[in-house]
Amino acid sequence: MASSSVSTSQYSPQWKYVVFLSFRGEDTRKTFTGHLFKGLNNRGIFTFQDDKRLEYGDSIPKELIKAIKESKVALVVFSKNYATSRWCLDELVKIMECKDKNGQTVIPIFYDVDPSHVRNQRESFAEAFYQHELKYKDDCEGMQKVQGWRTALSAASNLKGYDIRDGIKSENIQQIVDHISKLYKTAYFLFSSQAVGIDTHIEKVEHLLEKEMDDVRIVGIWGMGGIGKTTIATTIFHKYNLSGQFEAACILDDVKENAKKNGLCFLQNITTKKTVNTDLRRSVFLEIPI
Repeated sequence: MASSSVSTSQYSPQWKYVVFLSFRGEDTRKTFTGHLFKGLNNRGIFTFQDDKRLEYGDSIPKELIKAIKESKVALVVFSKNYATSRWCLDELVKIMECKDKNGQTVIPIFYDVDPSHVRNQRESFAEAFYQHELKYKDDCEGMQKVQGWRTALSAASNLKGYDIRDGIKSENIQQIVDHISKLYKTAYFLFSSQAVGIDTHIEKVEHLLEKEMDDVRIVGIWGMGGIGKTTIATTIFHKYNLSGQFEAACILDDVKENAKKNGLCFLQNITTKKTVNTDLRRSVFLEIPI
């Protein structure tokens, strides 16, 4: 076992997450979306999923808006009751805005609905919008919001995506994860094009890794807080598609904060969940920051 280290300089990536998942929790959280989230995580793909979604008011909180802006890809899982949620519809409007302004990739997934029903607001979507319009019939601003929801649904459903009404769900998930993984590999080039001086540090880490050696390697990246240690680690992970070269890939971020707040057992449980039924001798783990 070898241990090495390298210092870093200042730079900032554009994306914090690779994937933002938008979905109607009551429809798919414990089924399709739950399995999709696990599949993405098992590939080492940074995925944002809101596990504490509550239906209150008409707007989404600032942290969700921030997560949408910082995600390279938005996966929108359309289900029969998706349009009943004002929260989901507001979220979709923001996703489409970010697509136009920031260049995010938006991929619709039609879980148990016909794409034309989403595009034209028919069937269950028609019923949902009847209720929305009934609620806002005397509110001009509210009716404008409803029209914005319709526009976002039509625009999203016109994008190339996945119609998974038929077929085996596990195979559908595998296909989606493979697709995202290919996009994920390009993240290195996004980082390197915007990160001043990153190539020099990448070369140093590449040398220390000695990937041709069939043994255990530990590389420590040290430096002051906020100077890019996390970005160096994740960029290496992206560039070499490490998640595709090992049976398990686990990235633990905010290690220090989580260890203080929740204890080491919490971090161990996360690692266990991400690497269950895998040979740990063929695994790669990134814990950031130290």
